[in-house]
Amino acid sequence: MTTPSTPPTPPTPQAPYQQQAYQQPPAPQQHGQGMQAGYYTSPIPVRPATLGDALASEWTKIRSVRSTMWTLGVMIVLLLVIGVLSAVAVSASDADIGTTPVLSLGFFGVLLGTICVITLGVMTIASEYGTGMIRTTLTASPSRARVLSAKAIVFFLLTFVLTTVMTTIVALLQTSILDGEAPSGDEWLRGTVGVGLYLATLGLLSLAVGALIRHSAGAITIMIGVVLLPLVLAIFMFSDSLRSIQEWLLEYSIPNQLSIFYDNSVTSSGGPSGWDPLWIMLGVTAVALGGAYLVMDKRDV
Repeated sequence: MTTPSTPPTPPTPQAPYQQQAYQQPPAPQQHGQGMQAGYYTSPIPVRPATLGDALASEWTKIRSVRSTMWTLGVMIVLLLVIGVLSAVAVSASDADIGTTPVLSLGFFGVLLGTICVITLGVMTIASEYGTGMIRTTLTASPSRARVLSAKAIVFFLLTFVLTTVMTTIVALLQTSILDGEAPSGDEWLRGTVGVGLYLATLGLLSLAVGALIRHSAGAITIMIGVVLLPLVLAIFMFSDSLRSIQEWLLEYSIPNQLSIFYDNSVTSSGGPSGWDPLWIMLGVTAVALGGAYLVMDKRDV
């Protein structure tokens, strides 16, 4: 006898599909004045570069490169060693310097130090054109006038302070070594601050020439010619017909203008005196810097 088969159990009905409740997306966070959703916003505030930023950048560059340390180091050695050795040599020879200004012995070290100032002034800007670093500089600070101004300010202050300090130290050592007539207040001012201002302005002229030429070796060669060529040409002018030109070249040559700060001019006739060399150098440098601003703004890098 067969037993009836058990009918299959019907499948249990599935629960109806339950839709998830709609969730509202989170509200976008506020960043600054606007509403931005889904974009990363840096917590560092973004602002355009200023002259202060350019000054900080140029100060970092000029004090971190080896050329600055070498050129300024050589200048310090020249000013100190030549100034002190000349005073020691005069003192050891028991020579009577008479009315010769005691501070005038520092002239020889300062004259050689001008080469170092010229070299650093040119390399402050021309070296960036040679390496291509000027592109990075102008990308960070697109204003070319601001970049050139920052370079000029940093270089001028550094050169002026260092030169003034070193000439003051040399002058103090010379007056203590020699038994000559004590310098007056005006002689002290012109032999220290005046020389510092003149050399720093000459360095600015070199910086302007470097910006115009954009080649270190060429700009340095031009500036050495500006310093030495008028004096060399005047020495070889023997004709009487060239006497007036010879005197003018001697009077307005840079070595003679430097000697005027020490009351020891190489010419006995007219020409600049007192603080006149500084005003002449300021005028020439202003014209050169004006041309550098125009050319730097017009030309591509």
